[in-house]
Amino acid sequence: MKERLSTNMKYWRGVVAGLLVGIALVLGFVYIGQDALRPAKSQEPSAQSYEEAITSVVENTQDAVVSVGNYQVPTSGQELPPILEFYGYSAEGQEGGINLGEIEQEPQLAGTGSGVVYKIDGDTAFIVTNNHVIDGADQVEVKLRTEEVLEAEVVGADELSDLAVLSVPAENISAVAEFANSDELKVGQMAIAIGSPIGEEFATSVTQGIVSGLNRSVAVSDSWNMTLLQTDAAINPGNSGGALLNSSGQLIGINSSKFASASIEGMGFAIPANDVVEITQQLEESGEVTRPSLGVSLMPLSSISQSSRVADLGLDPEFTDGVVVMEVVRGSAAAEAGVEPFDVITGINDAQISDFATLRQELFNHQVGDTIQLHVIRGGEEVTLDVVLSNAVESETTEESQESQLVPGNE
Repeated sequence: MKERLSTNMKYWRGVVAGLLVGIALVLGFVYIGQDALRPAKSQEPSAQSYEEAITSVVENTQDAVVSVGNYQVPTSGQELPPILEFYGYSAEGQEGGINLGEIEQEPQLAGTGSGVVYKIDGDTAFIVTNNHVIDGADQVEVKLRTEEVLEAEVVGADELSDLAVLSVPAENISAVAEFANSDELKVGQMAIAIGSPIGEEFATSVTQGIVSGLNRSVAVSDSWNMTLLQTDAAINPGNSGGALLNSSGQLIGINSSKFASASIEGMGFAIPANDVVEITQQLEESGEVTRPSLGVSLMPLSSISQSSRVADLGLDPEFTDGVVVMEVVRGSAAAEAGVEPFDVITGINDAQISDFATLRQELFNHQVGDTIQLHVIRGGEEVTLDVVLSNAVESETTEESQESQLVPGNE
């Protein structure tokens, strides 16, 4: 009996011990599991790492950013410095004076901006800047961060994209900027601007902010809008043509403009990197940008009298959005597609055309060789024509000359 009780006691002791071990193991597993499931510590960058990111970008890219000087020969009739007047010189060549127009004059600094070295090919370095930085220049000089000054050649320039390409000897160029894919940008990403605000004395100044907006349509003239990046990094006169960089030091845009007002702060704009790549390639190859043309002369529908809109164009008297084809150039894309005089262009693909600006903007969103659907109203009926875009046979006439042409029957 005692032996049986002893055996039973041993058995139950074993069971209890096993349960205790099992409970301990379960508790241990749960504890480990809870520890593993605890949220990781925040991975947000510390102030020090944020600062290191900026300084690293600047150190690796600042040598690729240059100052660009626009030098122009003074025009005749400019006011003379008093010292020259004292010695009898005359800008107009009055009797007893010397006509300065007959004297070879040295170009003088008319303005400064910035530029970015983006390519080295053999002995030549290529620099992208804004067209407005070098516009009207008789001579262009580039100043490196080392203070060395190089005379630059203008490879090509394009007013509509506001971009220009310069070339200089590559011998002392020590850094080249790498382009980012600007289609992958997100609002809120870091944006670092490097350039020469105010002038060369502040060359390679650095400002920092974020990408504030994408695909901003900004009017740069009465008939042209540019699609730009928006940033709150400080952009000042002289920053034009300079670099806008991401946290990896890649070029996300070329700084070009800002909204300036006492009531507006932190609204700078840059040309997206992908647009810069496309335009610079064309400027390198041919010195100009090839854009598609319809090959027509136009008049805004809003300038046509109400009676003519009804009698000659077959429109509702209140219909005013669109442009009227006045003439079709022989052999042009429009002629090949069957566009006729007095067609009223109202759309391209899914985009509505209301005036010259929207027509040009939509047309230039396409390339030579693209096929577009041109929506027109002909004699009051809607017609859609497939147009294969080509190079300009003859440039479309200006708005002023277009408006001087009258539709028969106009009052």
